[in-house]
Amino acid sequence: MGAPVIIAKEMGLSHRDFFRTVASALGTEEFESTNTGVRLTTDERVLEINLGPERERRIALMVVPITQVTLRFTNYTEADVQTAVKRFDMRFKRGGG
Repeated sequence: MGAPVIIAKEMGLSHRDFFRTVASALGTEEFESTNTGVRLTTDERVLEINLGPERERRIALMVVPITQVTLRFTNYTEADVQTAVKRFDMRFKRGGG
């Protein structure tokens, strides 16, 4: 399976938003949680999600929380990474308009 796959994203969410949604994004509540992320271990596969510091982006009078999110997949196949990222993105997607 080779080297870990690392995916970094800048996401429009706070740490509180992340922790409120992460169980749905992972499809389980069986993960370890820390102040700066989570670790999900399934058999020999490990997914670590780390949160950077919270920041704000200002657009006119609107303030949007921003957090750098890093997903590190160890012992995942390429297909499993793609499936996990797709689920993660769908659960964190926000509507607007």
